[in-house]
Amino acid sequence: MSLPRKILVANRGEIAVRVMRGCHELGIPTVAVFSEVDRTSLHVRMASEAYCIGPAPSNLSYLRADKILAVAKAAGCDAIHPGYGFLSENADFAQLVIASGIIWIGAPPDSIRAMGSKTESRQRMIAAGVPVVPGTTEALTSAAQAKQIAGEIGYPVMLKASAGGGGKGMREVTSAAAIEDAFRAARSEARNSFGDDSVYVEKRIVEPRHVEVQILADKYGSVLHLFERDCSIQRRHQKVVEETPCPVLRDEVRQQMAEIAIQAAKAVNYEGAGTVEFLLGEDQSFYFLEMNTRLQVEHPITEMVTGVDLVQWQIRVAAGQKLALQQSSIKQFGHAIECRVYAEDAANNWVPSPGKITGYKEPTGPWIRVDSGVYQNAEVSVYYDPMVSKLIVWGFDREDAIRRLRRALQEYRIRGIQTSIPFFKALLDDESFLSGRYSTAFLSEQKMRDLTTQDTPSEIASIAAAIAAFEKDMRWQNPTEPAKKSTNRWKWSYR
Repeated sequence: MSLPRKILVANRGEIAVRVMRGCHELGIPTVAVFSEVDRTSLHVRMASEAYCIGPAPSNLSYLRADKILAVAKAAGCDAIHPGYGFLSENADFAQLVIASGIIWIGAPPDSIRAMGSKTESRQRMIAAGVPVVPGTTEALTSAAQAKQIAGEIGYPVMLKASAGGGGKGMREVTSAAAIEDAFRAARSEARNSFGDDSVYVEKRIVEPRHVEVQILADKYGSVLHLFERDCSIQRRHQKVVEETPCPVLRDEVRQQMAEIAIQAAKAVNYEGAGTVEFLLGEDQSFYFLEMNTRLQVEHPITEMVTGVDLVQWQIRVAAGQKLALQQSSIKQFGHAIECRVYAEDAANNWVPSPGKITGYKEPTGPWIRVDSGVYQNAEVSVYYDPMVSKLIVWGFDREDAIRRLRRALQEYRIRGIQTSIPFFKALLDDESFLSGRYSTAFLSEQKMRDLTTQDTPSEIASIAAAIAAFEKDMRWQNPTEPAKKSTNRWKWSYR
């Protein structure tokens, strides 16, 4: 079947740019939508056409399904790619797109609904024989019920929003005395975040790793896996560093986890790219956590070790093409790591750092990839997620990848705003990370303070070089003018 003639990318930032690049390589024109504050954004510049859909707040722009559909029809688009976030896992929007006769480059609406509810997805997975964390398969009706079930499965437990994600509506409970307050707090946060206050309880796996399997499925029942990603380096339940392969996963467990992921995808008649997430215990036991029915933020590291372009295969599958890949032909070669670069001041309790990027220079060289939605003089808005870019590196093995990442971070310069780059530099000098023996509990509040306040040897050694590089940059930006002296050179060495 033929590919779409024109694709609307219903997103912004780095993921919109990433999707457009995949489309342009296939010879497909793209249409961007943008809010008023995003008028000069990179994704707008990248697109073949661009249309404003409203004011800055996402509920008035990027979450307006009616406006996006109107643009798609007016521009003559025959397909929509939602990226991640915003409307990417909105089953009603997907249904509207399909009903409008436009190709939806994403999971089927029924699959989104089935896996969007944590309780329904648990029920589906249990029926399919997928191992799940002990707990409830239906929403709790009261704190008393939560206390009873927690007592049966044993503390500690987690209260989680049924419609949740990203750590919202989640509370750890270590004793019966604390469960009533935690139940009320989890329901309140779930209601405010998702418009649904239903919560469920599950056993907390102590010191687990967060390991996910990338899958790819077509409309004809073929489902493939593209190995796993370790996403255990998390700050307040938000992923900040991902790597593949998982440093501690045994080969036989890797194979079993991949087979279970395929089994889970088939249980909901899945199509397209998706991710099945697991909690991995110290004894290598693993349990289904959730399924993300979209492209993941961290998909580039899978592309780096397999050579498979996930975005282009999303487009091909949505257009009705069969997967030309065979499981035996998909190999995992080398090691890849991704850092999510945020416009946040890590040394100041990670407060957002919006503003104008006055200087921007990406690292280059062999096996380095930067997925970015910004450029020099671009504005980082207060209205959206503070992620500026993703820095991805590949190495022959984990040690090689870490060395390359260390070099890339030293080269990466972003000025005018604070970023999480200094935090990543410190992380790469941490013995626990270097050993690969870490869990989702690795980035405790104390650990984050330690990593954002200490002067690491590599940081100290680079101060003089950073000052010299700054002076060189200024001359490069203004080649006809002598370099001006900075009134505060030291601050540049940490940006």
